[in-house]
Amino acid sequence: MKTLKTLFMLTAVVLMSTGFTTVNDVGGGYEIGDIATDFSLKNINGEMVSLADYKDAKGFIVIFTCNTCPYAVMYEDRIIALDEKYKDKGYPVIAIMPNNTQVKPGDSFEAMQKRAKSKGFGFPYLIDEGQKIYPQYGATKTPHVYLLEKTKKGNEVMYIGAIDDNYKDASAVNTRYVEDAVDALLEGKEIKEKKTRAIGCSIKV
Repeated sequence: MKTLKTLFMLTAVVLMSTGFTTVNDVGGGYEIGDIATDFSLKNINGEMVSLADYKDAKGFIVIFTCNTCPYAVMYEDRIIALDEKYKDKGYPVIAIMPNNTQVKPGDSFEAMQKRAKSKGFGFPYLIDEGQKIYPQYGATKTPHVYLLEKTKKGNEVMYIGAIDDNYKDASAVNTRYVEDAVDALLEGKEIKEKKTRAIGCSIKV
């Protein structure tokens, strides 16, 4: 009986940490080709940031991420590298912290400020206060990427999913999904893999 109880508790912990119980896993949010609505969210410097502020951008690498998820932490340097590689080419990173900070105090606004300073983030790190934006996108994990391209219709969703195919080891990555997608857009080519499975922690509500 103790064994069954222990197994049940371990299963519950795994489900909570990997995000199989969030409502967005069963549907909702943007699909490829949808037009993403703009937002106005507070940056770590206290200023409000919208996509419309980026007049010269060709698109955006919107990444839902946080301080406390081990997966997000493992991807921080790669997120920094993405911004450094593509912001001058017209595709800046826009990072959004979607978690409920009462559930995850380590993701508080003050903690975000400290983390961004310690890591040297060169991109906006926005807080989704009231958790209104991540459900619109359909994000379920941290990290979860939405690549947008500016079109005549608006900010069109071109790629959804993971950053690459190896969260454990950046040096062992075989496929760089986001880089491949942005490169395709810059070259005017079709994106080969438009949707992948995001790997990370569940967004805490």
